[in-house]
Amino acid sequence: MSEQPQVVVADDEVGSRYAAMLDGRVAGFAEYLRTGDRVVFTHTEVDPAFEGRGVGGAIARYALDDVRRRGGLTVVPSCPFIRAWIDRHPDYQDLVASR
Repeated sequence: MSEQPQVVVADDEVGSRYAAMLDGRVAGFAEYLRTGDRVVFTHTEVDPAFEGRGVGGAIARYALDDVRRRGGLTVVPSCPFIRAWIDRHPDYQDLVASR
């Protein structure tokens, strides 16, 4: 059994999105807006060719870990996918901005 290729996620600051690469192609992305100390996730999309391969989860985990690593930032999960992912992973609830 061969190992599946690894999803590689990076912050594309110019494009204001976290992009996932798989098999040499953009497999998905999470768009965001940075306003002050908040990172507002507005939209997440996974290319249908890559669905079911953990791309969305890899993007969410990397993006939220990156926000945490940078420090002093909170998250506004306007995107339904990011909101649902945080709900399923309560260890990321502390990043969510209070209203």
